[in-house]
Amino acid sequence: MNRLTNRIKKWVTAQMQLPADVMMDLPRITMIGQLHIYIENHRGVLQFSTNELRLLLKEGQLLVTGDQFVLKTILPEELLLEGRIDKVTFIQKEE
Repeated sequence: MNRLTNRIKKWVTAQMQLPADVMMDLPRITMIGQLHIYIENHRGVLQFSTNELRLLLKEGQLLVTGDQFVLKTILPEELLLEGRIDKVTFIQKEE
């Protein structure tokens, strides 16, 4: 049933030219150089330190690594991280 629902969402998104992040509950990530990263549509902070941020997503996790991290804004579904960002990695949920 879940596969059918995902197919229908993809089809509706394509046919109606709607933003995929809204219809399919995907994260929207906006990066400005290596200095800022703005992440919307996450499910919560799993881990935070000055060199690592791990977020829970609907379909896995997002890992951001770097140095001198500071959370400038944190809201239930969005956050702004500042610092030197070296790597952003999507970790797929194992089924």
